[in-house]
Amino acid sequence: MAFTTAPADAADAQKGRRTFQQCASCHVVDSDSNGFGPNLKGVVGRRAASVAGYAYSPALREAGAAGLVWDEAALGEFLASPSKKIPGTKMRFYGFWFQSQIDDVIAYLKENP
Repeated sequence: MAFTTAPADAADAQKGRRTFQQCASCHVVDSDSNGFGPNLKGVVGRRAASVAGYAYSPALREAGAAGLVWDEAALGEFLASPSKKIPGTKMRFYGFWFQSQIDDVIAYLKENP
């Protein structure tokens, strides 16, 4: 499946905030605290598996060690299908169905550096 991520300025961060509510049971964006999942504060541009104090899956640690950075393209692929982007991830989310949801969530994440 090939797709492209639209520029974040074409996305709607407010819609992304609402869509992110599906993620909020495990992740936060406005704190450095980890929950069931790692915090996503400042995730855009951050190396994968680099939040201190979080027990990442071996697959995600390997991806981070290999140089994976959460840029818009990598986040887009991961949000579309986490287990396809990082086989072996422990994240139990199947992915967003619509590219607009992905773009909006990325725009929201970019607003929380």
